[in-house]
Amino acid sequence: MLIIRLSKVAFVAAIALFSTLVAIGNIAYPSVNLAFVHHVFQMDTIFVDAPIKTRAISDNVLQHVGYWAIVTCETLTAILCWLGAIIMLINLKQPIGVFHRSKRTAIAGLSLGFLIWQVAFMSIGGEWFGMWMSKEWNGVPDAFRFFITILIVLIYVVIPSTDNETV
Repeated sequence: MLIIRLSKVAFVAAIALFSTLVAIGNIAYPSVNLAFVHHVFQMDTIFVDAPIKTRAISDNVLQHVGYWAIVTCETLTAILCWLGAIIMLINLKQPIGVFHRSKRTAIAGLSLGFLIWQVAFMSIGGEWFGMWMSKEWNGVPDAFRFFITILIVLIYVVIPSTDNETV
């Protein structure tokens, strides 16, 4: 039904909006979130006796590179999701196969968003740098909420339309 296609467009646009707001916040106010990356990389707020502290990165240049790599990926996620939603909207009333193929850009954006928050924050930040041990700089719960939301939208979007769908 047309409502299902519209809802897929809206869900992708919602993730695009979220990613846009995150990226804008990080670009407009880098000092706030750069402090987060600094402390995660520095590992200065995790358990004092944590043996993984040898993984700490104290070089400011590398911390800035890490920060701007994350911001770049968040921005790309937003752009791909906006473009994907627009492409899907343009193809809203096209035959099933055409509409299904129109999801490619949205799928790329949603996949990148999943990877940012699952790989960069949960895996690298949370596990490699032990972010979960920090009371002040633990982004694991937020990252989990973000990537699960994106994953659910991704799954919903990739579900192919049925032959019974009317437009």
